[in-house]
Formats: sequence, structure tokens, C-alpha cells
Amino acid sequence: MADIIDQSELERRAGQLVDAARKAGADACDAVAVTGVSLAVDVRDGKVEETDRAEGDDVTLRVFVGNRTASVSANRIDDPAALAERAVAMARVTPEDPFAGLADQDLLLNRFPELELLDPSEMDAARLADRAREAEAAGLSVSGVSKSGGASASWRLAGVVLVTSHGFSGSYLSSRHGISMTAVAGEGTGMERDYDFDSQTFFEDMEDPALIGRRAGERAVRRLNPKKISTRTANVLYESRAARSLLSHFAGAVNGASIARKTSFLKDRMGQQVFGAGIRIVDDPFKPRGGATRPFDGEGTGAEVLNMVEDGILKHWFLDGATARELGLRPNGRAHRGGAGTSPGSTNLTFMPGETSPEDMMRDMGSGLLVSDLIGHGVNGVTGDYSRGAAGFWFENGEIVQAVSEITIAGNLTDMFARMVPASDLDARYSTATPSIMIEGLAIAGD
Repeated sequence: MADIIDQSELERRAGQLVDAARKAGADACDAVAVTGVSLAVDVRDGKVEETDRAEGDDVTLRVFVGNRTASVSANRIDDPAALAERAVAMARVTPEDPFAGLADQDLLLNRFPELELLDPSEMDAARLADRAREAEAAGLSVSGVSKSGGASASWRLAGVVLVTSHGFSGSYLSSRHGISMTAVAGEGTGMERDYDFDSQTFFEDMEDPALIGRRAGERAVRRLNPKKISTRTANVLYESRAARSLLSHFAGAVNGASIARKTSFLKDRMGQQVFGAGIRIVDDPFKPRGGATRPFDGEGTGAEVLNMVEDGILKHWFLDGATARELGLRPNGRAHRGGAGTSPGSTNLTFMPGETSPEDMMRDMGSGLLVSDLIGHGVNGVTGDYSRGAAGFWFENGEIVQAVSEITIAGNLTDMFARMVPASDLDARYSTATPSIMIEGLAIAGD
């Protein structure tokens, strides 16, 4: 399957650009080449609605002239010299950036770790269509499901090459398989919908399509006949799927770029207690078959597993070269490549689980809100103020009694982080992975 993408050709093209840029007057430069092949099949009511196959190449050259930088991108490189000359000319007229530059040479990787990134199995449209139909049929078989919102199955292969003018050259291939199903329950204005999905590096790790479809159907049915509860303060348990957004808010707050710009509510909290005692959050670029596993970062540097939070204490920012220089710190291999340069970010970020199941948490809380879905982006990264539309289920005596919708959960993430309690049901399949998370005493706006 790897023959679909010729890594040696990608490396040759990237190397040509780097050589051309140096000849054109760049003091330093790098080139990243990205290519990919993807196939997706959408099915509704047992019939294929759309089959989408895509192939694409993109090469980006970044040049430095002193502390000035510029980037150019192209799908084809017919004349490397002309592209390089244009990039250098652009750099010479851009404002200086004292923190711009390639990664320090002593941080570059010269030996790459062996990682499970590539599944050798290739999918065709017929097989993907069969998997989507199986998921859809299982969802429609659930009592109370009235129609299908569609099902899809996908496969993707991607290749990345990075070449720098100070001696780094590396590449890797990765694969991804996916499946999803959306079910609709009820009729008319009383219809509710929900979905389920799976996404994995290796096909053998994928859940059965019938299980995906059945869960989508069951989730849609249990949302029928929701009510809008009164405004109150209540204990809230975020399902794992909804809790991932809480971890994403944390990732944004500890991004080195936000710290450097002073736009994070955690900017002054390094080394302090941010979460409760015992809380541990780990970022692991080497997680076996992880969604964000990679041998090197967007600057060609290595990384290590970071305990971002240990025993509730904040220990690290996510740093690339530029933000590390601005903050006077050492980069930690979290550079993501995109557009004109790099930006820091997480890899496989995991909120480690606790010891109590969600069911036992609900019994211990007695009554409260189980959040299954969040709406909107109501988070202020500067202040930590939090306000999200939500839907889910009200529970009494530990048992679900009523679907609820059209409510808003409000608070401040500083306070919410300090009171988070993780359940034991970690869903480790995704690059942002959490168990269910309980927070006591959140404000809920309803009727």
C-alpha cells in the first residue's frame, strides 16, 4: 500500500527547494511536502449517495533572511529556482521577527523511533459501502428510530516529508480508517438525532459497524421528548464524548502561543495547583497507534512524553521553537506545521482516569445532569469564562429520568478545573482522550 505514495520523490522535491532557496540568498530554510490519498463513501437508505476519492500534493517552502521570514506553497514545482527566488524576495520586505528561525541544530533528530503509523490494508469503495450499509441497517433496526441520517465509511493514507537547510531530512506515512452513522428518532417536530463513530489507525482496531449503528440509534431514541429544566445549580457529569471539549479548553490554555501573547487564563499558573490532587494529564507523541502519533514534530525535533499536570499541578506549556525563544524556555517538540510556519500544540493528550465508574458517580451524586452534547463555542480564553449550550439527561437517585435540552451550562474554567473528578471509563481511542468527568455545583440556565 505504501507504494501509492513515493516518499523518495517527495524528499527529492523538498530537497530541490531547499537547495534553490540557499542559492537564492536565504540564510536558512525548510520545505515540507504533504501528500495524501483518501476514499469516502456515504450511504443513505441502503444506497450509495456519494463516493469521494481525493489525491493531493502540497509543498511549502519557508525561508529566513536574517530575522525576516516568508513562505510560499505550490501543488506543482515546475521551476524550484523561481519559487525560491519569490520566497526570498518576499522575506526581504517583511517585518523582522526576533524569535523566527529553524529549530536549534542540537535538537534535531537523527534517528527515528519505530512507531505503528501505517496499516498495510487498503480499502476499496465496495468494501467501504458495505461497512456503511451495515452500520446504517443496525441503527434503523433500533426500536423508535424513524429514519437514517446517513452513514459513511472512509480510508486515508498520508505522507509527510520535512527537509531543512541545517541537515534534517525525515518522512513518515500514516493511515486512518473511519466509520459513522447518524440516526433519527421520532416524527415531525418531535424528532431527535444522534450519532456514533469510530476512527482508528489500524483497521483491525475498528469497532464493528453494527455496534456503531446500534449505539447511534439508541442514543437518538433516548433523547426523545426532552424537557427544559428550570434554572438551578446542580452536579454535572460530562459523558466522555462531551468531556473531550473540557480537555481541549485546557490544551488551548497551555499553548505556548497563548502564553506568549498573554491571552490565557492560566498564563501565571505554571507550577501551581490547577486541578485537584491526584489529577494527571499526559501528552504522549508515541502512543501506540494513536491519532496524533508521530516520529518528529513540524521542526524536525524529537519529543518526550510530558506529564502536563501531575497531582493537579501544572508542569509544562506546549512549545515550538519560536514560542520557546519568546518565553526564554527550551522547546519540547510540540511544533505543528501549517500555513506559513509552525505553531505549538498537543499530540495524544489524555486526561487519566479515576477509579469510580460513571454509574457509581451518579448514584453517589443522587441527582444531577448527565451531559451528552454541547453546542456553541462560548469560552473566553483570556478570562476562562465558560458558557455552553447543552443537552443530556436529568437523573434522580442515580437513575436517568428525563431527557433535557435547550439549557446552558455556565462557570469559569479556573474553578471548573479545580473541581473536576474523572471517572474510570477512559475512551483512549482519540488524540484528545478523557473519561467521563464530574463537576459539582455548576450553574444551569433553563426556564
